[in-house]
Amino acid sequence: QVQLAESGGGLVQPGGSLRLSCAASDNILRFDRMGWYRQVPGKERESVAVISGGGTITYADSVRGRFAFSRSLAKNTAYLQMNSLEPEDTAVYYCGAFRGDANYWGQGTQVTVSS
Repeated sequence: QVQLAESGGGLVQPGGSLRLSCAASDNILRFDRMGWYRQVPGKERESVAVISGGGTITYADSVRGRFAFSRSLAKNTAYLQMNSLEPEDTAVYYCGAFRGDANYWGQGTQVTVSS
């Protein structure tokens, strides 16, 4: 069973930055897709930044130019650098990884953008 562990969330003022980390218990190159998702109460979980098996990164329109996905193959860890944060970015952020029919999710980390 693959385990994903997120960290790095917290409270930040508008315009601030945070970096989220997702440590995987397996080789992240074995995933078909891996990425960051977010969810607010009452809404569906949405994709934020997802990398395909071929290395293409797809960003949500609302974060393009402000957020950046990266990864360390040596550490089997994915990152989400979030800059110019806005109150609308407030959500629980989840790391997700997919291999065939299997879906793996982390426990989520809260990001709150407020003054």
